[in-house]
Amino acid sequence: MKLTLKIWRQKDARAKGSFVTYHMDNVSPEMSFLEMMDALNKKLVEEDKDPVAFDHDCREGICGSCGMYINGHPHGPVPGVTTCHLSMRYFNDGDTIWVEPWRAKPFPVIRDLIVDRSAFDKIQVAGGFISVNAGAAPEANSIPVRKKNADEAFDSAICIGCGACVAACKNASAMLFVSAKISQFALLPQGRVEAKDRVRAMVEKMDELGFGNCSNTGACEAACPKKIKLTNIARLNREYYKAY
Repeated sequence: MKLTLKIWRQKDARAKGSFVTYHMDNVSPEMSFLEMMDALNKKLVEEDKDPVAFDHDCREGICGSCGMYINGHPHGPVPGVTTCHLSMRYFNDGDTIWVEPWRAKPFPVIRDLIVDRSAFDKIQVAGGFISVNAGAAPEANSIPVRKKNADEAFDSAICIGCGACVAACKNASAMLFVSAKISQFALLPQGRVEAKDRVRAMVEKMDELGFGNCSNTGACEAACPKKIKLTNIARLNREYYKAY
């Protein structure tokens, strides 16, 4: 395939960025999007030009670091996948692809397509840990947990913190991320000990870092590669109200 890439280039958070056009030939439909970016960077290095800086790590869809805004969609136009799992077979020969970083004040650009997502780390640190001392491996059935609650807690815990929910929201809200982290503890008895302190601290830190309010449009769930449910936001609100 032949592709035209319009990629956002920006030296650092203070620099004024712009889109730069690149032309790619012989792109295999079997490539992942990041492999295509690797091929572009190899071409740029061979031409003695600066490669495009982008974030990645596991390339297995579990670390959340590979986020890019592709053709107006966080992680690209295919729902339920991260950028590293986005296949080039979903694009057509001759396509123009626009690639830019997450656009949110709490996620400042570090360089090109890389943003600083440490705000998420700060929110999780504010929430702290559970104080239940498990000691040695406990008997699996010593603390009964309803299967429905266990399943919902697990479904919330699979959030990878990629930031797609923030990038998709017109208010740059982190409510889906925070609610997932709240839910994974709130649904289990081990997490009830610090439940009130946890939700207060995490919501206050979220507001302090400049994330907006929930827009109630559902763009976050639609963009989430792990399909975290909006019902978590309702649970977050209930937990927050109970904490006061």
